[in-house]
Amino acid sequence: MSHPHPELQKPPRLPNDGLRIVALGGLGEIGRNMTVFEQAGRLLIVDCGVLFPEEHQPGVDVILPDFTWIRDRLDKIEAIVLTHGHEDHIGGVPYLLRERADIPVVGSRLTLALIKEKLKEHRIVPKVHQVKEGDRTGTTYGPFDLEFLAVNHSIPDGLAVAIRTSAGLVLHTGDFKMDQFPLDRRITDLRGFARLGDEGVDVFLTDSTNAEVPGFTTAERDLTPAIEQVFRTAPRRVIVSSFASHVHRIQQVLDQSHAYGRKVAFVGRSMVRNMGVAQDLGYLTVPPNLIVPLDQLEKMAPNKATLICTGSQGEPMAALSRMASRDHKIRVGEGDTILMASSVIPGNENAISNVINGLTRWGANVVHKGNAKVHVSGHASAGELVYCYNIVKPRHVMPVHGEFRHLRANADLAISTGMDADRVVLAEDGVVIDLVKGRAKITGKVAAGNVYVDGNVVGGVTEATLKDRRTLAEEGVVTVLAIVDADTGTLADPPDFLVRGFEHDPRAFDPAVTVIEKTLARAASEGIGDSRRLEQMIGRDVGRWAQRAFRRTPMIIPVVIDA
Repeated sequence: MSHPHPELQKPPRLPNDGLRIVALGGLGEIGRNMTVFEQAGRLLIVDCGVLFPEEHQPGVDVILPDFTWIRDRLDKIEAIVLTHGHEDHIGGVPYLLRERADIPVVGSRLTLALIKEKLKEHRIVPKVHQVKEGDRTGTTYGPFDLEFLAVNHSIPDGLAVAIRTSAGLVLHTGDFKMDQFPLDRRITDLRGFARLGDEGVDVFLTDSTNAEVPGFTTAERDLTPAIEQVFRTAPRRVIVSSFASHVHRIQQVLDQSHAYGRKVAFVGRSMVRNMGVAQDLGYLTVPPNLIVPLDQLEKMAPNKATLICTGSQGEPMAALSRMASRDHKIRVGEGDTILMASSVIPGNENAISNVINGLTRWGANVVHKGNAKVHVSGHASAGELVYCYNIVKPRHVMPVHGEFRHLRANADLAISTGMDADRVVLAEDGVVIDLVKGRAKITGKVAAGNVYVDGNVVGGVTEATLKDRRTLAEEGVVTVLAIVDADTGTLADPPDFLVRGFEHDPRAFDPAVTVIEKTLARAASEGIGDSRRLEQMIGRDVGRWAQRAFRRTPMIIPVVIDA
């Protein structure tokens, strides 16, 4: 099995007949999916998504792939191919198009509709090319000849993409599962997978998210009884939280609401936008007069109302979290039923638990994956992955889309089907894989760090910034205002200590005056009188004193004023 190594250097020049594969996101994490294919100096990008921040990344809105490796070759990009419309696969597209707006964006009907709505917020009109399963004619971009195959997932219109080049054939599954009874009757094209296998797949990039889960993923239709029970037994309002792109789950909720005589209102901008797109394109079937505005729904009897909102991952600003914290005009109360119809993205467990506790506190009955069969994954489990390996029989396997344990589990599955271990490539973000003369090998590494988006600022937040924010949040801040006599280098007046987020009384810092006096005396003896240097010395010495005195490390902000 090929493993990445920390000492990997810049990759060598790629031969003209070789194909380079570099994931700039999505390997070792759930999100930020972006894979770059390079041949003969031309680039093809498959997906460009975002990763959502965790608790230790305060103030960050989303996390992007690092475009550094391709930034000086944006004119070489033939197209961005989108496998489906989830944020972790399309959310980064606006930021890449900011750098070159005319890159062709290739995707299915629903995927392109969702990305065009998203791009309106960024005032970008994309150059799009709509494709569908079975398409191949007219889908050549530079040296890349593309074929698209249907896959089912937790959003309609998902596609796998086969990439034919002079170096070989690559099959990228995108996110997929093998639901044999999908709600839209659109099954994963296993016949197409097998046909490509007969042609000869040189590198098979496969979804790893559920590689640790044995067996086959439960069919979407198997959830209907549990969802029906919620609507049959709920005494008052039903409030459903889901991903704003989960059309299949929303369809089930609409069907049950209609069956039990409830009207439905969508809550949240992304939910309203996406469901409007899905309805307009015919992916969501809505009975007449079922959906009403929120203000009209609020006037109806509680047992005749269903609300569908965002916030299934405990996002602080999403509707459900705000309901839990009593910061939303919808007041959750005794007898309301909350249906959380989504999986838990790794890292969000604490946030989701807090939301559940908050809603329960107000008297709501919270139904979630942990206590009812109300959600199934959109990803293939181990049995499905093994099935694919057996029918595709690839020459090389490269697990994608997952944390490192998922990638390793997927690699082990491939080996268990008879794959040679040295033909299973286990990579991380930025690791370069070159397919040359029929062999795929790790040849180097490129920059692929996190790029943080904070409001309108892209890349301005660094790891050092986040460390400062965590310190402010966890340890507090102490501003030290020292007026120093410019002639003597001593304190002209006792310093002031302004304390925030630190439970100690400012008078507790009185012993620090002596520390500052000693610091100034040392500075004077060394001939240091520059205010900036004095601030650095005072900050360091007072910080050390505070750590000893309080066993805390607040941020120290020294301000020196010459008297």
